[in-house]
Amino acid sequence: MAEIRASSVLPARREPITLHTADGLELVGELAMPVDRPPVATLVCLHPLPTHGGMMDSHVIRKASFRLPALADVAVLRFNTRGTTSERGTSQGEFGEGETERFDVAAALEFTEYHDLPRPWLLGWSFGTELALRWGRDPLVEGVILLSPPLRRATDQDLDAWAADGRPVVALVPELDDYLRPPEARERFKRVPQAEVIAVDDAKHLWVGEPYVRIVLNEIVKRVAPQASPLPNEWDADEGDADQGDADTRMT
Repeated sequence: MAEIRASSVLPARREPITLHTADGLELVGELAMPVDRPPVATLVCLHPLPTHGGMMDSHVIRKASFRLPALADVAVLRFNTRGTTSERGTSQGEFGEGETERFDVAAALEFTEYHDLPRPWLLGWSFGTELALRWGRDPLVEGVILLSPPLRRATDQDLDAWAADGRPVVALVPELDDYLRPPEARERFKRVPQAEVIAVDDAKHLWVGEPYVRIVLNEIVKRVAPQASPLPNEWDADEGDADQGDADTRMT
């Protein structure tokens, strides 16, 4: 058995994808799938603010794609919203302040439907939580998981819409967040009776550090693939190699 480390890349079927938006843009992305069996659920990942370095390679999202197909049989779809650049490439268009990105969210969900990806959940981080709350109430979506929600662009009206909708809303809020800390988050999310607000002690907005990444991934799996919870901290080498790439804790 080998320890799963910050830089571990577990086996998966990974393929580059292109999303097509209703307003005529092409967005670059990647789909990671279990190697030899169908996925039990799908994470559609919405990254942090691109004007502050957020992209599909932001480290928590990237580590989800590196681990969850192998550990939890979860498909992970990640992509760059309009005007965003990563190693995969640059998506067409320009940053839309969270408004025109509604078409990006819709394009990702259309991709999941067209490719019969099961049980899609939206996973938003920071700016991505605003996109999930504002534009994610598609009938396909099982629920939303929010990492470090700032609740700036997302309004009380958006929260009220989720309250009326009734689908799961899970917010992971760092104790030392730069924008919204657990007491304020609990107050704001009171409008959503089904919302879970999970405070994570000592964590910060960027979730830097392997212990916090593991907390996040375990909380995700508890909701989307509970049969795989808790996630192991080791990987059986007989099941495939765990490549060691460069660790990345820079992304916002």
